Amino acid sequence: MKIGVISDTHDFLDPRVEKIFTGVNHIFHAGDIGNPMLILELQFIAPVTAVQGNCDTGPGYRHTETVELAQKKFLIHHIVNPYVLTKAAGDAIAREAPHAVIFGHTHRKFAETVNGIFYFNPGYAGKPKFGAERSVAILHLDEKGLRHEFIPL
Repeated sequence: MKIGVISDTHDFLDPRVEKIFTGVNHIFHAGDIGNPMLILELQFIAPVTAVQGNCDTGPGYRHTETVELAQKKFLIHHIVNPYVLTKAAGDAIAREAPHAVIFGHTHRKFAETVNGIFYFNPGYAGKPKFGAERSVAILHLDEKGLRHEFIPL
């Protein structure tokens, strides 16, 4: 199974994402979506689970979502510091006991296991600005376990 992971699009879906995510079984968007039409575009590729980021306005997305795929539980929440969890994030993680936590907000790639949980940020996927590194990611779930692949934009 392959999962496309994207975050911090801020109203911009890079045209390369469609090709990069071709063949994924599911897509996680970890917030700061911008225009909700962006999620509709992603849904033409695969089912999408998206959460609200701090820059998103209006109804439609929850702050936290939990999804189980291939017998692995994923918790998606926009703002997470794996080393110092907020009460909301810590409570959700304690309640759901996920294998992995998917987040965004920092605009930086992150992949590390902390206290037995894999924390993952695909990086920033919005419009190019100020030379910022841009990326999306693929999570691979197979008999070898959970592996990640960052893909530059």
